[in-house]
Amino acid sequence: MLVFIVIGLLGLALAVTSLVLGDFFDLADGAVSGTSLGAGALLFGATGTVILSAGLEPWVAYPAGVVVGLLVIVLVNVLIKRLRAGDDGAPVSLVGTQGSVTSDVDTAHGEVSLDATSELETRLAFADEPIPQGTRVVVVEQHGARVKVEPVPR
Repeated sequence: MLVFIVIGLLGLALAVTSLVLGDFFDLADGAVSGTSLGAGALLFGATGTVILSAGLEPWVAYPAGVVVGLLVIVLVNVLIKRLRAGDDGAPVSLVGTQGSVTSDVDTAHGEVSLDATSELETRLAFADEPIPQGTRVVVVEQHGARVKVEPVPR
């Protein structure tokens, strides 16, 4: 049982380290990451410990632990690939988006609330000419998180 406990604890340490510090290794071109290997080792150890605690023989615990560990590795890798392929964090162009000035905008600073569905909070803005609070604006340029705005033509 000690083998399963040690491997499970090492797996836990590897999984937590990989989650906190980032995966510091990938094997087989990303097929096995530190996170998935750590989770697999953790569940291998847990499965073996549970089976041995139930009074079954070690010849049952080792294959069961290997099967569960491999399934967890595959599952975690699938989940990681789906998370990486998601739209979150993908840059979105805001040029042409309209909104309202929430804090007076001048050549250096100001804030706008944009009408885009991806915009939950105000965004830092600047303009060529001062624009008072409450004015409807349109984004003409985007510089990272900041946007350059102009009043909406009437």
